Amino acid sequence: MAVLALTSSLQDMRQRLAKMVVATSRSGQPVTTEDLGVSGALTVLMKDAIKPNLMQTLEGTPVFVHAGPFANIAHGNSSILADKIALKLVGPDGFVVTEAGFGADIGMEKFFNIKCRYSGLRPHVVVLVATVRALKMHGGGPTVTAGMPLPKEYVEENLELLRNGCSNMRKQIENAKHFGVPVVVAVNAFKTDTEAELDLVCSMAKDGGAFDAVRCSHWADGGAGATALGQAVQKASEAPSNFKFLYDLELPIADKIRIIAQKIYGADDIELLPEAQHKVELYTKQGFGNLPICMAKTHLSLSHEADKKGVPTGFVVPIRDIRASVGAGFLYPLVGTMPTIPGLPTRPCFYDIDLDPETEQVNGLF
Repeated sequence: MAVLALTSSLQDMRQRLAKMVVATSRSGQPVTTEDLGVSGALTVLMKDAIKPNLMQTLEGTPVFVHAGPFANIAHGNSSILADKIALKLVGPDGFVVTEAGFGADIGMEKFFNIKCRYSGLRPHVVVLVATVRALKMHGGGPTVTAGMPLPKEYVEENLELLRNGCSNMRKQIENAKHFGVPVVVAVNAFKTDTEAELDLVCSMAKDGGAFDAVRCSHWADGGAGATALGQAVQKASEAPSNFKFLYDLELPIADKIRIIAQKIYGADDIELLPEAQHKVELYTKQGFGNLPICMAKTHLSLSHEADKKGVPTGFVVPIRDIRASVGAGFLYPLVGTMPTIPGLPTRPCFYDIDLDPETEQVNGLF
């Protein structure tokens, strides 16, 4: 998935698949799919997957849906090919909106440091999405349990909780500005949000350095609910920007990890546990030390601990291991207890998916 999302052509995908490392030899050399003679077969398997899926919104706006690598364990962005095709279609005066998933501290950081390096594209504006409820949680609100009613703090006005939680939004605005790109905050407004709460979020966003902050209701009103956001983005795109990466690829692996942890997460330092230190030495020796870093970290906190909300301080980020996705083109440190396989419910939906052999009708997808 990560290879697919970061490739720029069929030839590039062939090369990336060939570089995938599947083992290390007894002499310490990487063993690739090309060494095993299977990279051509892999390319054949992926020859149709490389084509983006063209879909549309309910209002008829074209949308490319292509690739979905999770942002807490991979780089969390849709494909470079989809972006480039979209840019070609809208022309020099058009706008392309592309998503970076799972929190600005991981999805956005990886968009800039990984995807922008490989695509050569430079964004004009960051749209940072916020909700009153999420900010209240970062302000110390009670735990939300799936399937249970929301605690009253999230459905009743609580300006103190919200004000405390806005510290997280301000930190994410600061994170975006590390890359030299103007930020527009899109505040998704829901029926339980009060005028005072929405005004507070917009005000604190602007005070925190956002170019603008606007209310949005496109989830309910379609395009009409995002008109103000579109206008703000257009103005922000005309503002001066000075895009830059967070770190130089030639830096040692540990230094690149440390820069992300300190500047984006607000950590005091990092701690390389023995396995991670071994991998730093191994990958440096194997010639992978100049790859960008893709932190495998929880999206629920700026820190490595999911229950630490707001803007944690005074913590050290433990790196328990580092793995290499050489085909995709990055190293991914495992932060804290972060698992590398997404969790599934006790009864996954794939139990209900099947194909009717008579009609070829797919059942159970919706």
